[in-house]
Amino acid sequence: MSASPADRAAATRVLVSGASGFLGHALGPALEAAGMRVVPLTRSRDAGADAIVWDPAGGRLDLSAAPPLEAVVHLAGATVAGRWGAAQRRAIRDSRVQGTRVLSEALACLEPRPRVMISVSAVGWYGDRGDELLTESSAPGRGFLAGVAQAWEAAAEPARRAGIRVVHPRIGLVMSKRGGALAPMLLPFRLGLGGPLGDGRQWWSWIALPDVVAGILALLDDARFEGPVNLVAPQPVSQEEFTRQLSRALHRPAWMRVPAFALRLAFDGFADEGLLASARVIPKALTDAGFRHAHPDLGAFLRQELG
Repeated sequence: MSASPADRAAATRVLVSGASGFLGHALGPALEAAGMRVVPLTRSRDAGADAIVWDPAGGRLDLSAAPPLEAVVHLAGATVAGRWGAAQRRAIRDSRVQGTRVLSEALACLEPRPRVMISVSAVGWYGDRGDELLTESSAPGRGFLAGVAQAWEAAAEPARRAGIRVVHPRIGLVMSKRGGALAPMLLPFRLGLGGPLGDGRQWWSWIALPDVVAGILALLDDARFEGPVNLVAPQPVSQEEFTRQLSRALHRPAWMRVPAFALRLAFDGFADEGLLASARVIPKALTDAGFRHAHPDLGAFLRQELG
């Protein structure tokens, strides 16, 4: 006996935290185009009838009345960009670690449980590693962001113990003219005020937004993926090379090198761990599984993205 339309719709529901954010806005339509129904997980009580409301800071999430969920994509987390005071450091950590723990504990209590949980992480997991080539099997790094990413991934353990396939896409610097790491750089570069950061030798592991979306869809669908998966382009670049390619795409000079001490004065810890840190990460798990990036080359992508 074939399933009714209502049963098929229920079987493809995907719970998405951070659905209204930068990545969520891009992922939602792709999930729906693939035949899935997005169920937003939100802190707002005005998010619509399909949404599920939670309070991650207060440790409250009740999924007892939720429809059957086939999968979960957990994107929520406070921005790491900016000057890190004590309150910002706490928000960065708690929004990831506490929120993930609350969600994974709630999922572990469901019956039936989702088959997969995509709980995003970041290449900050590896810390500042110089020229070392980093894969999913590399050792963890040190520093505030590395510690946050490691605790972030560990917080999904209740879901993993409950038999849910948990995947941690360690996402690099996301490139899109609409947001991510690229958008804030466009105005200064267009004004001719762009330039390398520090000595420019630090490796930046980047990825185009469409490849982030395609990668998450692959992780949802392919049961071979479990644990950490580097979601980056296959060709990381030095920060100086990134500057060169962006200036070419915009047809603007980029001669204003920003010294490291100035970045530290402006951004405190984010300068060393977010702007000057070097992480030469490659997507070994994706490549080994046959995933093909639509945008493997930075220069070609920037020229296409910026017209």
